[in-house]
Amino acid sequence: MAKAISGIIKLQIKGGAANPSPPVGPALGAKGVNIMEFCKQFNARTQNSAGKVLPVIITVYADKSFDFVVKKPPVAVQVLEAAKLKSGSAESNRVKVGSITWNQVTEIADEKMSDLNAFTQKSAMRMVVGTARSMGVTIKGESPFNE
Repeated sequence: MAKAISGIIKLQIKGGAANPSPPVGPALGAKGVNIMEFCKQFNARTQNSAGKVLPVIITVYADKSFDFVVKKPPVAVQVLEAAKLKSGSAESNRVKVGSITWNQVTEIADEKMSDLNAFTQKSAMRMVVGTARSMGVTIKGESPFNE
């Protein structure tokens, strides 16, 4: 029989760097989860992507046990990495801060496809392009979409 779920916690934590300080400690402590056990498991599972911001969804059960799913880094973080920027533009419609190529857009869309609400690579690429535009990042090259 399935365990009763008492709550779901969504956090964004740097890979390999979970510790009991905020935001991790208070969020898990409120649900009664063993914070150190979560930190050990999360850090062990995310060693290979150390330093990258990773969304994690923690399912807490009624008996205070937990499961968690680590997702791919957010599209905005991947766009910043591809463009080698620290942050996006404050006025994205006026001030452009960097650019990426269509090949980089394709790579980001392919990597993030499982987490996006998209059925085709084309629609995933459109989501990545929209995120890049809203950050003040331009796309270099010829669009692969025939419109």
